[in-house]
Amino acid sequence: MIPIEPRPTLAGRNAVVTGGASGIGEACARKLFSLGCTVVISDVNVERGHAVVQELMGSTEEGSSSKAIFIETDMSQGEETKQFAQTVLKTLGTVHILVNCAGIQTVSPIESFPEERFRLMNELMLVAPFLLTQAFLPSMYEAKWGRIVNIGSIHSLVASPAKVAYVMFKHALVGLTKSTAVEGGPHGVTANCICPSYVRTPLVEKQIADQAIIRGIPESEVIEKVMLPSNCVIRRLLEPNEVAELCAFLCSDAAQCITGSEQKIDCGWTSQ
Repeated sequence: MIPIEPRPTLAGRNAVVTGGASGIGEACARKLFSLGCTVVISDVNVERGHAVVQELMGSTEEGSSSKAIFIETDMSQGEETKQFAQTVLKTLGTVHILVNCAGIQTVSPIESFPEERFRLMNELMLVAPFLLTQAFLPSMYEAKWGRIVNIGSIHSLVASPAKVAYVMFKHALVGLTKSTAVEGGPHGVTANCICPSYVRTPLVEKQIADQAIIRGIPESEVIEKVMLPSNCVIRRLLEPNEVAELCAFLCSDAAQCITGSEQKIDCGWTSQ
């Protein structure tokens, strides 16, 4: 007897992943696609975005209805974000899954933190997730099924020096998550925030030089002394696919009663 392959657990669902051309966003897009989703990736990195889509489409099996689509979008621009949402809805009709991952980092003490950069981070990391949630919720309500996964950070829960904007907006993302969970629950929509400690991504790698300057230590010591603090009982960086696995679980039917939560993957950071 020929074994019957199980149907991908998210087959037929449409997913949007912001910041999907690299790091955690790329890992989430790849995982959701592998589970049968049609995935729309947004990013400002056009070359890498198209490359990811090409790789995903090249991996599809004959007869698969899943698609990968890249749409260049600067999520720090509100009107561009709204246009992206309308384009997606016109293309797909329904968005079942939204993964808000796009983000940037700036390392600077409060007294010298550039106001322009602060406002840019607010638009990208807080306003854009709100606008996309607002745009896609009606189609989720109509489908009576939806999953919103906001990619937060350990800095959604605790603070570190010289990261005032990042800490503020990642904390606020938890507030958006909880509000969405309360309103979406009666309509079959869940919302959760994943809060990882440092993940091996380009965003983290770019911080090393700045952290060394701010703290007066060699770059070679930043990972050990800054990114793996003494209260981390598992002393290593996370990999993007570890976050993607949790994202996929939160999108599954097995997690239908998990909502409004802060899902920590923090190597024990907050356990002590």
